[in-house]
Amino acid sequence: MPFDTANPAVDESSFSSETPEQLSVRLAIAKAKACAKPGLIVIGSDQVAMLEDRQLHKPGTVGVAREQLAAMSGASVRFFTALSVLDTDAKVEVSEIVCTTVRMRKYSMAEIERYIARDQPLDCAGAFKWEALGIAMIEKIESPDPTALEGLPLIALSRILRDLGFLVP
Repeated sequence: MPFDTANPAVDESSFSSETPEQLSVRLAIAKAKACAKPGLIVIGSDQVAMLEDRQLHKPGTVGVAREQLAAMSGASVRFFTALSVLDTDAKVEVSEIVCTTVRMRKYSMAEIERYIARDQPLDCAGAFKWEALGIAMIEKIESPDPTALEGLPLIALSRILRDLGFLVP
């Protein structure tokens, strides 16, 4: 199916009482609504990464990436990936969240430095790209929809689109 992409300007700050699940769903809905125009099916998605009770943001710098990856070594990180599909004509909105738990293997600081230099994961929550070299940092992935880890849960999206009447595939 043909599609266009957009990067809507949505404030991604969390509210003080908001859970990671609530934050990711709220942002997915806000992103879909920011792009809504008549005659469109709009898909919004957002992901929140949590290491215990600490939210992992996009690091932006090598230093922050190094610190995040060191903290994640040997630990489990939960990724809450929300999806919102908005049918602007039918005024139907469907939202869903997929939780993925990633168990990181124990790795050394030298491995962290090599990984950051090669993959440049500065724009990814948790400072790693599982779809690239970051897969080597992972011990195990648990998810009902592994594609959610990349930021868009395609199994859930396919089901929602079928429910809205689209022929997928």
